[in-house]
Amino acid sequence: MTSLYRRGGRMGFKEEIYSGNGFPLIAAIQTFGDRINLHPHLHFLVTEGGVDAAAVSPVLMNRKRFMSAGVFHEIPRIDDSRLAEIFAREVLGFLVRKELLSPEWGERILSWRHTGFNVHSLVRTKTKPEAERVGKYMIRPMLALESLTFLEPDGKVGYRWGRDGAGQETEVMDYLEVIARVTSHILDKGQVMVRYYGLYANAHRGKVKKASLSPSALRLIGGGAEAPSFQGLGGDDPKSL
Repeated sequence: MTSLYRRGGRMGFKEEIYSGNGFPLIAAIQTFGDRINLHPHLHFLVTEGGVDAAAVSPVLMNRKRFMSAGVFHEIPRIDDSRLAEIFAREVLGFLVRKELLSPEWGERILSWRHTGFNVHSLVRTKTKPEAERVGKYMIRPMLALESLTFLEPDGKVGYRWGRDGAGQETEVMDYLEVIARVTSHILDKGQVMVRYYGLYANAHRGKVKKASLSPSALRLIGGGAEAPSFQGLGGDDPKSL
């Protein structure tokens, strides 16, 4: 799962911003779908842009430490289909390097119309409450107890899922199936499900606190800025496995 984080964190962010701790990003992994089924996927809460290196490194001048003024580079657009392609290549390339997948099969999967990889970035937050709502969704539990019902006559368990109202459905299953689904999501010992990168990382915040620094206001560059480059991610060419 840690490798999945890294593959997702690299899909389309400029290497110089990402490695320079200037891209604020919170990543959460979920292994389940609406029906408690196995459905591994990543959620990201990320700013639409990043801060250049000048704003993230404490410097020493006149014997006083301060946070140098930096620039926030706004991303004018996000191409979901392009990000999905890069994410697929990152994951499949990782599996090939670990010899868990042959290069031939990796290329074959990439040639499919539906590779199984998808990116959805239409959700936007403009206020703190909206961001908190998205954050709560990212770390929600795998099931809601109030959605479980025991169908005593049949010895079955019903699980209600879907949106409130007419969109809800109830799946009826054997209790052993419920146990199997729930236990399949038990984490390995020490597994971290939420990670913080860039300006949100504990290491960066610790350095700022230790140096008694206060982040300065950032200049915004947007509108005419170029879309993020998809080349040079860690030296890998995203066009090849």
